[in-house]
Amino acid sequence: MTDAWPNGSPRRRGGVLDVAVVGGGMVGAAAALALARAGFSVALVDAREPAAWAASQDVDLRVVGLAPSSIRLLDELGAWQGIRDGRASPYASMVVWDAENGATLHFDAADEGRDLLGYIVENNLVQAVLWQALDAAGVRRVVPAEVTGYSMREDRAQLELADGECLSAQLVVAADGADSPLRAMVGIGTHGRDYAQRGIVAHVATARPHERTAWQRFLPGGPLAFLPLADGRCSIVWSLPEPEAQRVLALDDDAFRRELGVASDFRLGPIEAVTRRAAFPLRLKLADRYEVGRLVLLGDAAHAVHPLAGQGVNLGLRDVAELRDTLVEARAAGRDFAATHVLRRYARRRRSADEIDARSFDALARIYGWTSFPLVTARGVGVRILDRLPALKRQLARHAAGL
Repeated sequence: MTDAWPNGSPRRRGGVLDVAVVGGGMVGAAAALALARAGFSVALVDAREPAAWAASQDVDLRVVGLAPSSIRLLDELGAWQGIRDGRASPYASMVVWDAENGATLHFDAADEGRDLLGYIVENNLVQAVLWQALDAAGVRRVVPAEVTGYSMREDRAQLELADGECLSAQLVVAADGADSPLRAMVGIGTHGRDYAQRGIVAHVATARPHERTAWQRFLPGGPLAFLPLADGRCSIVWSLPEPEAQRVLALDDDAFRRELGVASDFRLGPIEAVTRRAAFPLRLKLADRYEVGRLVLLGDAAHAVHPLAGQGVNLGLRDVAELRDTLVEARAAGRDFAATHVLRRYARRRRSADEIDARSFDALARIYGWTSFPLVTARGVGVRILDRLPALKRQLARHAAGL
């Protein structure tokens, strides 16, 4: 287990950390780094270290669209340059169209006075760069480790690990995913729904260039997105009902390319090549609360959302920025930064914003799931009107960007 303190790290107070972050994915690693850079003594607990990233490797099947708010945070943490220089694909426009009525929405960065809408980046690249920065920031890496118990005293929380070690911290941050064991351990419930769909992911080569544009077509079974990659290919996320997803996953490459081309209306021409495929279940899962005792939730542990808007990781990184700012403000005022009223301030701000966004994504999925002719017609009229209202489109784009 990696449990030594890096050189120059903050001292623990009487053996008690300021913060223990459980979960070392993109959001958890960003939280650990942000809090350490803000002067807190931090440990990051995870089952394993991420695999090393190299430019010689093929592009990870899991990609994320980073919004300007996320890029700003990563830049503050000193991680963005490494990510951008690694393999990041900028995109300047987005085209969304309806397979049922042809109504189309166009978003262009130039309309917002910006050069770009965001970047498409591999998950494992973001995670690897963040982990590389942990030692220099003084983060103690507790790896491999499994949390088997949680208890709380008046001035600290305690994590029991599978190897018998106990880790004490004034605050515990649960960033251990949508099925968060730590969230269940402390008795926080969830609500939401299972979409009974899977998102199929792969990388494809298309006959026509992607033009630094994110393309998304709404089909009766779910949305299909083509996201631009730095090497000229596109990453696809194809949401399908469970039985249809299983059928499509079982197709050979030639049949898959043909069906994908038809589903995309050949917007980028025929599909010329495809990588291996993978799939993940789609669901909406929202935590009933974001804090209990000296523990808070971040990222997917707090909110797992439909991928159609590509905002899941961006919401999680906004959680990170809000938590950091809330804790720093409390500490500067001489207050216990892990006190209930402080954590509730973070929870109130982020839960409200996350719930609104998650419900908006869910409503969008429901609206594009309408199949009756009158509703499909009404949807098309609404989208065409929206596309002609630049002020409203600008407001939607700024909200998605976190501006």
